[in-house]
Amino acid sequence: MKLEKLIGHLLVKKWLKKGNPEIHSIQMDSRKVNQNDLFICINGFTVDGHDFAKEAVSKGAVALVVERPVNLDVPTILVKDSQRAMAILADVFYEYPTKKLNVIGVTGTNGKTTTTYLIDKILEDSGVRTGRIGTINTKINGVERDIANTTPESLTLQKMFSEMVEGDTKAAVMEVSSHALHLGRVRGCDFDIAVFTNLTQDHLDYHKTMEAYKQAKGILFSQLGNTYSKCQRKVAVLNNDDEASAYYKTITAAEVVTYGIEKEADISAKNIKLSGAGTNFLLCTPFGDIDINMRLIGTFSVYNALAAVSACLASGISLRSIKQSLESMEGVPGRFELIDEGQPYTVLVDYAHTPDSLLNVLKTIKEFAKGKMTVVVGCGGDRDKTKRPIMGEIAMQYADCAIFTSDNPRSEDPEQILHDITANVEGDYLTIVDRREAIYYAVQQAKPDDVILVAGKGHETEQIIGKNIYHFDDREVARDAIKESRL
Repeated sequence: MKLEKLIGHLLVKKWLKKGNPEIHSIQMDSRKVNQNDLFICINGFTVDGHDFAKEAVSKGAVALVVERPVNLDVPTILVKDSQRAMAILADVFYEYPTKKLNVIGVTGTNGKTTTTYLIDKILEDSGVRTGRIGTINTKINGVERDIANTTPESLTLQKMFSEMVEGDTKAAVMEVSSHALHLGRVRGCDFDIAVFTNLTQDHLDYHKTMEAYKQAKGILFSQLGNTYSKCQRKVAVLNNDDEASAYYKTITAAEVVTYGIEKEADISAKNIKLSGAGTNFLLCTPFGDIDINMRLIGTFSVYNALAAVSACLASGISLRSIKQSLESMEGVPGRFELIDEGQPYTVLVDYAHTPDSLLNVLKTIKEFAKGKMTVVVGCGGDRDKTKRPIMGEIAMQYADCAIFTSDNPRSEDPEQILHDITANVEGDYLTIVDRREAIYYAVQQAKPDDVILVAGKGHETEQIIGKNIYHFDDREVARDAIKESRL
């Protein structure tokens, strides 16, 4: 695409150096620049792309988008906000890929990953070719790839969506984080369905207040569009049991579909029966009622299922097909994942890293645990400090044995993080800084019918200490601990 045609979509700009080269690709990382690329200088949190403009040109960039002059001899477009300009240019360059897909965005504090996996499975099982973008990885044209952020930058997103379209994908399911919404990463994404799971305390290191956090997530619903078309229906799927949904209803023009357990909702679960083997409930919908007997455990899993059901019904999937998919779903990596090495006690690994998610998981275990329950949990460094004592209190309230340990301390002193977690707790607990040692201790103390929950990291495979990143997988460590306990 010619530069002049591409930047013609930017209304406010200044062309500092003229020229109309052919643009083969767009980059925001100078290390990825090739011949005939357009390089966009983004002023980020840690680095300023303008400092790398010269390097980008030396590697073949034939044009630049900047927020300030860089005095290089290539066509240069000056804009007020290069991040916003990038979203526009990426959408244009990749020929508006989200308009060719049924795009389902899922936002909320907890449950985003499981909900996207459920939606993805239901759609795939019904014959719809899907793509998925989220915390664990991405799936594009059947191939899974690692991902740096839950929701990538707008340029990366549009490229992913374009690849999906080229591979004849029909629906894209993605987690949409509050950071991404606030930073404008999903600008240019034409969402068809927006799903809200819940709103509980997290990320206050970034958003500062719960009100700001709520409003950031609300951007997804306010961006759903303002017209009604049968062929381009826009739907907001809201958890009616969460009070934040009342606010999201007021800011979206889309049709609203509610789900819930406690309050009356369009889609609900009744007669819920929980066990350590799975969950049974009556799914009630405007399209009829049907019994669901799924392997996923806990009330929070019912909420995730209801969110997925709502999105899939809005996508035209039959109730019978939804039932078959829910009942055949085995689980999501790092989400209430059972670590089974034939031991006479239960070991579970879960991503629970917020007060609400930890509370939900511990409550669920209490409902089926026959023996003692031990929780191994910590809090991340350089993140929301206000949730630390709350996590400590919840662990002490619900677990028979609480072991507090490190969980990505980053630049903070691990001992100080543990001090913050235990600041308000009373009673007996253990603090073991080394996470591996903490998991091993929990396993070594386990007796038949006991349950061990290793919480916080879930699917993650790294431990960040200072500036160093080490391989660390709770699931691997737990398996090793179980095997060694038999020796």
